[in-house]
Amino acid sequence: MITLKNVTLRRGTKVVLDSVSTTINPGESVGLVGRNGAGKSSLFALLSGKLHEDGGDFHIPSSWRMAEVAQNMPETDQSATEFVLEGDTRLAEVQRQLAEAEASDDGMAIAHAYSDLHDAGAHDAVARAQALILGLGFRVSELDQPVNSFSGGWRMRLQLARALMCPSDLLLLDEPTNHLDLDALVWLEAWLKRYAGTMIVISHDREFLDAITNVTLQIQQGELNRYGGNYSKFEELRAQQLELQQASFAKQQEKMAHLQKFIDRFKAKASKAKQAQSRVKQLERMEKIGPVLAEADFTFEFKEPANLPNPMLAISDASFGYVDDEGTPTTILTGVNRSVLAGQRIGILGANGQGKSTLVKTIARTMKALGGSITEGKGLNIGYFAQQELDVLRPAENPLEHMIRLAKDLGPDAKQPSREQDLRSYLGSFNFTGDMVKQAVGTMSGGEKARLVLAMIVWQRPNLLLLDEPTNHLDLATREALAMALNDFDGTVMLVSHDRALLRSVCEDFWMVGRGVVGPFDGDLDDYQRYLLEESKRLREEARLAEQAQASQAQASAPAPTTAPAAVAVASATPAPAPSPAPSRDGREQRKLDAQTRQQLAEKTRPLKKELEQIDKRLAALGAERTQLEHQLTQALPPAEIAECGRRLKAGNEETGKLEERWLEISSELEEMSGASVS
Repeated sequence: MITLKNVTLRRGTKVVLDSVSTTINPGESVGLVGRNGAGKSSLFALLSGKLHEDGGDFHIPSSWRMAEVAQNMPETDQSATEFVLEGDTRLAEVQRQLAEAEASDDGMAIAHAYSDLHDAGAHDAVARAQALILGLGFRVSELDQPVNSFSGGWRMRLQLARALMCPSDLLLLDEPTNHLDLDALVWLEAWLKRYAGTMIVISHDREFLDAITNVTLQIQQGELNRYGGNYSKFEELRAQQLELQQASFAKQQEKMAHLQKFIDRFKAKASKAKQAQSRVKQLERMEKIGPVLAEADFTFEFKEPANLPNPMLAISDASFGYVDDEGTPTTILTGVNRSVLAGQRIGILGANGQGKSTLVKTIARTMKALGGSITEGKGLNIGYFAQQELDVLRPAENPLEHMIRLAKDLGPDAKQPSREQDLRSYLGSFNFTGDMVKQAVGTMSGGEKARLVLAMIVWQRPNLLLLDEPTNHLDLATREALAMALNDFDGTVMLVSHDRALLRSVCEDFWMVGRGVVGPFDGDLDDYQRYLLEESKRLREEARLAEQAQASQAQASAPAPTTAPAAVAVASATPAPAPSPAPSRDGREQRKLDAQTRQQLAEKTRPLKKELEQIDKRLAALGAERTQLEHQLTQALPPAEIAECGRRLKAGNEETGKLEERWLEISSELEEMSGASVS
């Protein structure tokens, strides 16, 4: 188990943990919660060994294997499958040991390495890696694409898959849902429920925490408090605790006031001096109960829109997609016929890659429709929060400069006071107070950047909000503030989000984007989660069947199972049919010449084909022998027999390599002969 006993942890001059004690038992799934800056990431750094305690005792079993998601952006030409496969550190270590054993011709070590490879799951490692990649939203066609070809968010998904691939006793996940769509989140949730080790998760998604955790640790003002149960249970227990603390504080204050009143009244009287002194000591010995210090909640509101056109917009027989650099259009959605009314709350659902962001971007005017029409209501004013909106902010500028530039861009259309002091006061309502209004945006956290984007949208007083994953960098308190503000908003909301609590709280209608169309979704979010899991299962089954069909086709065209990779060479080595008779030759003469040609070719190729057949038989025998030896290594054998198995395995692998090289040489010769005879 993991134990912290009177642990103190500092970051610079700030005390992150102040003499805290807690225990995390094997197999527990722990949600680590607290406000941004409370110290959650610092505690993760302590657990992973990047930081060391400044006081107290911290213990984690030395035998535990740990996995965590690397926060750096991967830069590599490796394929997605290879990159994730490397996350299996146990498999990589055994493969290294096998290479060293073969290099030193150590039969015993070779045998042990092959046995360890079997235990490490080498036989299905690629399949496991690809299942993780597909589950996190990638397509089958992307499995072999280089990591560098993906955008930043997709590369971080690969980092997550790589961490999940690693065999571990302790899994540390810091905001694992930030770069995921709802379909990938649902899959991850199902995967983590089956994880057998100890897991500690930092997340601002309450439904995600509720689904996968059974213990909650809260960091607050240097304290670390443990609660049994998921996040919702923690909130319930925390509320009860605060209520009890407040009641105890009030009762103690009343008692202290009564004692002080007695002391003040009788301390000057000789007859009562002894009793008064006794009460002074009683008051001094009393352990003071602190008042409940509620953290300042962040709240904001959307201003009332200047007007509310109805309908907001109407989409008629539209096609949505994109145009590449060469001007070639690619259609993603067709036949879209939808209308958006004033005051509607629409949640846009759909599996990853189906076109949700394309739909939102087209409505937001950042992309053009490929066909049909989008009719906007008079006075439509769109506030658009894009997934990449944070990247649009200027890192060198501060929040005040962003607001001043926004006010200048809008000019007379600005519907808010735009003097510098007005803008400072407005930013203060979004917790940009004091020197923060002059702090460069590039030095801010993701949550602070997201708040700035929200502030800029709210200031424009939109009547239609298009929000594409607005919660990626928001903590729980800010998410709740956003939900409250959206519920009080008089305009229309269209929301794409993987935060199910936000969708449940805000949306009344749902659109489904999938399989090239946009239509209504009549179920609730629980129905949608079931649909996503079924869709994910269907896609994996399609990929499996396609892989089986491809393997069957290759096997059918190969002379033997061991030569399937070279089936094409064998087919091309078969003598081609004789060309059609030339018009200027007699048909009988031509047939005679063709027969002679075939006979000559057959005589030349006969010994090569015979050798090829012998190689195929030997490769099949070697494959059967290898399977038998690997099975023997899983049994309890004397050391001498283990070493002998290792030597035979190595010899068999070397012979297989040489035979495969000779197989390719013969195939090339046969292909050249066949080509020469045709010409």
